[in-house]
Amino acid sequence: MSSKPKKAKGARAVRAPGKPSRKDQIISLFLSGMGEVEDIAVITGARPSYVGSVLQEAGLNSGYFDLYTSTAHQQNVYSKFFANKLGFKDKETARESVRLIERLYRQFELAGDRAGQHHALAMALTMFDRARWTGKGREAEIFRQWMMERLAEAARDDEWDEGMADIDDAAGGAPETLP
Repeated sequence: MSSKPKKAKGARAVRAPGKPSRKDQIISLFLSGMGEVEDIAVITGARPSYVGSVLQEAGLNSGYFDLYTSTAHQQNVYSKFFANKLGFKDKETARESVRLIERLYRQFELAGDRAGQHHALAMALTMFDRARWTGKGREAEIFRQWMMERLAEAARDDEWDEGMADIDDAAGGAPETLP
């Protein structure tokens, strides 16, 4: 719980004349050689997410990612498949996003690309959290359902793998090569 008084809706922070904005402070600290997001956050009193977003928008730091930083900036080779294509404005937008995530997840699965599948899952979790934490429960539920289905698939696959191991153990182990 914050001890700071809440601002009235629509109220703007009044800054002393000549005092730089928090955004300007963040950029200035970064340009002066302070490169750690968490250090800048402590000094400016901002959340690391905000610092990361400000630096990304200014084109100064592309290596910080979290729930609130834009997905338009590449985290890895998979980011480009999702950049600026996901949303949760309404239920239909969330469904379209899940359809894209599902299609890419299955493509990565066919290619045996576990890192790609992981990125698809991470994008679904990101959209779920963003939706629910902005009061879009119905939209968040669409992402949650998709993730639950993938987790159920993984549990079934694990059960199958365990069953196959039991068969191998009963047969004295699987031979490395066929005679």
